Amino acid sequence: MALALSILALLATFYQLYLQRLHNEKSVKPLIQINLTDQNGLLYVHVQNNGLGPVILEKLVFTKAGQTYTDITQCLELNPKEYQRVIISGSVKVVLPGEYLEVFSKQFREDISASVIDDARHQLADLKLTVLGRDIYDHKITIERNLKWFKRHQVKDIK
Repeated sequence: MALALSILALLATFYQLYLQRLHNEKSVKPLIQINLTDQNGLLYVHVQNNGLGPVILEKLVFTKAGQTYTDITQCLELNPKEYQRVIISGSVKVVLPGEYLEVFSKQFREDISASVIDDARHQLADLKLTVLGRDIYDHKITIERNLKWFKRHQVKDIK
């Protein structure tokens, strides 16, 4: 009888350890979101971590017309010296909870014409961003977003 109770107590302990491990994994899970902004001459694309644990970003993939690129400068016809960007190649980036990674950012001066800003919006709208990463428990995380949102105010030709 004492042996049976000891074995049951040992099994209950192992089950409790299993539940604790599951709880720990879920309590430090990252929640990744791709944020887009277009206001007051500022265009940006951020990868935001809204979860409770860090995310390890391994790769950013941009898709344009069926072709894939790892650098946004290969997709845009803008001067790379005029905008902020990040390149993840051969290394990883860690995004802590509540933080973001700036994938693309451009602040236009007030004297720039609306057609120049519309051109940049159009170029961004042709892209799809795929973010590949993992959490601290080595669970793969993949999120993608089409950037067509930047075209939301453009009027289509009516024929």
